[in-house]
Amino acid sequence: MSKPLILISNDDGYDSRGIRYLVDFVSDLGEVLVCAPDGGRSGYSRSFSATPPLYLRRREPIGDAQVWSCSGTPVDCVKMSLSQIIPDRQPALVIGGINHGDNSTVNNHYSGTMGVAIEGCLKYIPSISFSTCDYNPKAELEHLRPWVRKITAKVLADGLPRLTCLNVNFPVADSFKGVRPCRMGLGSWINEVKKCHHPRGYDYYWMVGDYRDDEPSATDNDRQALREGYIALTPVTIDVTNYSFLETMNDWESL
Repeated sequence: MSKPLILISNDDGYDSRGIRYLVDFVSDLGEVLVCAPDGGRSGYSRSFSATPPLYLRRREPIGDAQVWSCSGTPVDCVKMSLSQIIPDRQPALVIGGINHGDNSTVNNHYSGTMGVAIEGCLKYIPSISFSTCDYNPKAELEHLRPWVRKITAKVLADGLPRLTCLNVNFPVADSFKGVRPCRMGLGSWINEVKKCHHPRGYDYYWMVGDYRDDEPSATDNDRQALREGYIALTPVTIDVTNYSFLETMNDWESL
């Protein structure tokens, strides 16, 4: 009870390689609790289970960390942890990851790993999302250790601004030039739906797509930082109000 409690979840599942690395990386920085989906939930963003019942199952620990799986979404995992597993204890930190796949730019909005961090943030808990741009689920991640530890220790010590969480993305590289605080890049997913025809006579569809960088000459965003071999650190705010436009809306009151 004297150690800070670190709640970890992800969207790749409780038994993913990335979550096991993450637990090992931060296990001496606090008391670690894992509650993660019972299978892959990539792309679930901030969705939660409003209709189906949910199930919790105790799993084999990872080192000294208690591990639970949940039948729902990454957001469900955070909600269930706070409500059912540790109802009398507030985590000092919520972490999502380590995700196998890039969550920079607009991927931020689709990511279940970011859903974990945002849900923690909505509960006023400092929260971080860690992702590697290496999509291989068996990728070697040991070289991320010092950076994950330094970023985690920094947030544990100093916290984050209210309603702000941290989106951290690692490029595919054996070593990194350092960290670069940066804004979210702008991009679009195109050619997103592939139509196929089944031999039994009906059509079906795959969600696929190609990423298009909509500001390729930018030098201050997360995509550029990753291209140059830096770890991209993007502070993400939960308040989605467009304040500059709000200031111009006085005449709307007469509608």
